[in-house]
Amino acid sequence: MVTYHDSEMDNDVVFITNNFEISALEVANLYRHRWDIEVFFKWVKQNIVEKTLWGYSENAVRTHLWVAIIAYLLIAKIKADYKSPYSITEVATLIRISALEKVDLRDLITKPKNSIIQKQNVKELTLFDDFY
Repeated sequence: MVTYHDSEMDNDVVFITNNFEISALEVANLYRHRWDIEVFFKWVKQNIVEKTLWGYSENAVRTHLWVAIIAYLLIAKIKADYKSPYSITEVATLIRISALEKVDLRDLITKPKNSIIQKQNVKELTLFDDFY
């Protein structure tokens, strides 16, 4: 059992490990990065929707996963380079639905279209408005 003091949150975090060759800081960093990986795989499962895999061998699944990772990183780089206000998922969707259109990528992912909701000038009651 190792204890790490998180100065940002001002609390102690206790980890149980069977790796006695690394420090408490290394255990805490591994745990922190574990959650980054979990979030990434959650995103892959939610956004890389394939009806069928290219194959079911270990090599086919690995290849499929690497292609998904490369596509994600390319879209993330495009989003960062153009400073797009959209999420990575939204950028991927915009690129996918506009793939056969002749449109400038910068214009596509940096200039949000005015939505119908933004054009409405309606005072609506909300759950917490007074009725009196």
